[in-house]
Amino acid sequence: MIGKTLGGVKVLEFAESEAAPYCTKLLADFGAEVIKIEKPGIGDIARRRGPFLNDVPHPEKSGLFLYLNTNKRGVTLDPKTAKGREIFLDLVKWADILVEDNSPKEMESNELKYDKLKEINPKLVMTSITPFGQTGPYRDYKMYHLNMVHASGGGFITPSNSPNLDREPVKADGIMEEGLCGISAALATMSALFWRNISGKGQFIDISRQEAIMNIDRVEIDQYPNEGFIASRMPRKGRVASGLIPCKDGYFMAMAMDDRQWEGMIKVMDYPEWSKDDMFKDASARAKYGNEMFQHVAEWAKDKTKNEIYHKAQVVLWPATPVYSINEAVNWVQCKERDFFVEIDHPETGK
Repeated sequence: MIGKTLGGVKVLEFAESEAAPYCTKLLADFGAEVIKIEKPGIGDIARRRGPFLNDVPHPEKSGLFLYLNTNKRGVTLDPKTAKGREIFLDLVKWADILVEDNSPKEMESNELKYDKLKEINPKLVMTSITPFGQTGPYRDYKMYHLNMVHASGGGFITPSNSPNLDREPVKADGIMEEGLCGISAALATMSALFWRNISGKGQFIDISRQEAIMNIDRVEIDQYPNEGFIASRMPRKGRVASGLIPCKDGYFMAMAMDDRQWEGMIKVMDYPEWSKDDMFKDASARAKYGNEMFQHVAEWAKDKTKNEIYHKAQVVLWPATPVYSINEAVNWVQCKERDFFVEIDHPETGK
């Protein structure tokens, strides 16, 4: 592992579910040595969430748990017990980084807050991921994934441009937002580690899951105080000049927001007659008439494959990319050439 980016970095994970374990998975993928702490007897809740091999629940066969934790080592302990606390503090002394997702009140009651832990490891970088952060009126509130999405405002604009005027707010599919929280935490942790390596000083990082998710919709949130515009999931005239477009064998995602992107797009399309219309004369006009523009693009794309469009777009720097199914992604030549997916032999699941 020493040859990897984070080779030699030691990480202690005192967390469960998705966001914090994804943060430490990213660190582990870059070569850090991660030790995961699980609760005696019950373990990480992700073990019970699946999806499971052959749809049979089993704590060692959860696809979610295995994805997030396969390249880590593990220990079970309860820091509330004398022995568990002794082992926990020894691990804190060993670690460069501690990532945890327990409630602020629980960490305080167990005397595991950063001001206590830095006494035994002054160079420790500690990242805490909680629903609403360490301070403020909501810091002790419980929050589940669905609450988190709507508390961040994401549901208000999802599904975007819905044709159903009475459509209720919804969240994105799966647990995408948890992964984004993990990415925010990993980036902040890496920054603190970089500074620690220069200054010799540790840091405490306070990650609010609500704020991390609000960052996804920062453009729509900023539009209200800056422009007086209230974004909505309801249909409106025009849209930002980017979107999902159907083609011969599925969909591709494309953008034509600035002049360079627009020029690349119409070049790939061999400068169609409609592109000379005044409604597409500049970036602001194209944003206003985004729906009309992409109707033309979809008509052009209906007899072309997504890979055909993708490779032509690459030549002229038009940002257009294929949307792959899981099977297509796993077998995509880029992933194969880079050994992106690695086969492992697991004692319970097999290969």
